[in-house]
Amino acid sequence: MAMPKQDTNTLRALQGLENGSPSVRLRAALAVGTTPHEGFIDHLIERCALEPEFSVREMLTWALTRHPSPTTVTRLIDELGSERAQARSQALHTLSKIGDPQAWPAITRVLLTDVDDEVARCAWRAAVALVPAGERSALAEVLATQFGRGERDTQLSLSRAVIALGEAAVPALRAAMMDGAPHVRQHAIATERLSRDPDAGFEFAIEEAKRIVALGPNSQDG
Repeated sequence: MAMPKQDTNTLRALQGLENGSPSVRLRAALAVGTTPHEGFIDHLIERCALEPEFSVREMLTWALTRHPSPTTVTRLIDELGSERAQARSQALHTLSKIGDPQAWPAITRVLLTDVDDEVARCAWRAAVALVPAGERSALAEVLATQFGRGERDTQLSLSRAVIALGEAAVPALRAAMMDGAPHVRQHAIATERLSRDPDAGFEFAIEEAKRIVALGPNSQDG
């Protein structure tokens, strides 16, 4: 018996996700997202955990956003417990793009402080996108524990997340600006400066913060 054309196309697209060529995988992800079906969700999520190419991962995420949110979000939440860091980070990234509030309870402190920088960065972005208004201050307190962490890109991601929380983040930010660890204080000061003058850029804010920390606490008003 001949396979219906639609089923043949579906099988071909799913097989394409495993192809050795990134361009073929990209087209396959586009095809799956263009004709969404709940039967694709597991395949897309499984590929997200393994896919080495950034552009293909972005297309996989887009394809997942095209599928029914309740089923997709449930499967992505399951993926947050994976031992594979890329599986966790891609699930978080996709949840932030879907923006379904039911995912918020799954953005735990464990994920927000994950030892893998990319997972943590994705968790910060997802948390800011999903946090209810009444929990923004509590989220800011957790994020503030990460000041001073990592290299430039990680620190910038955290600063942006804290700034996005607005007034709710001010108490936690001010406390971090008085922290006893210089690298924590420096990052917090830079974040505060960036919030007041976004156009100055992160590098300028960091250099100014270094100067302030070197001169001592009385220099922060200068």
